[in-house]
Amino acid sequence: MRFADNRRLVDRGRNGGFTLLELLVVMVIIGLLASYVGPRYFGQIGKSEVRTTQAQIDSFGKALDQYRLDTGHYPSTELGLNALVAPQANEPKWLGPYLTKAVPLDPWGNPYQYKSPGEHGDYDLLSLGKDGQPGGAGEAADITNWK
Repeated sequence: MRFADNRRLVDRGRNGGFTLLELLVVMVIIGLLASYVGPRYFGQIGKSEVRTTQAQIDSFGKALDQYRLDTGHYPSTELGLNALVAPQANEPKWLGPYLTKAVPLDPWGNPYQYKSPGEHGDYDLLSLGKDGQPGGAGEAADITNWK
C-alpha cells in the first residue's frame, strides 16, 4: 500500500500547476495585447478632451451671445468670461448668470483665452490645447471659436 500512496503524491505534483514555460507564454500574450490596445485607448482619451473643449467653447459662445443680447455688447477683454457668471457694478442691463457654474479650465488645466473685440470676429475664444502654447498640431493644436 505504501507504494500506491507514493504514486498518488507524484501524480498530483505533475498535474497540479503550470510550468514556467506556460506562464511565460501567457505573459507574452498579455503583453502583446496591452501593446496593441493601450495606444488606441489613450488616443481616444485625447480625442475626447478635444471634443470636450470644442463643446465648452460652443457653450461659452452661446452664453456670450445671450450676454450681448441683454447688454448690447460683449464683455471686455478685462472682464473676460467671468462676466458671464458674476454681475458687474457698471453693467445695469446684466440679467445673468449666463453660465450655471464658474468658468472651468480647459481639459488640460489651462484657462480659456478670451479677447473682445477679436481679430477673427466680435470676440476670440480659444484653448491653447494640450501643450498650452500657441499653434501646434494634433492634440497640441489651438481650439478656437472660429474655423
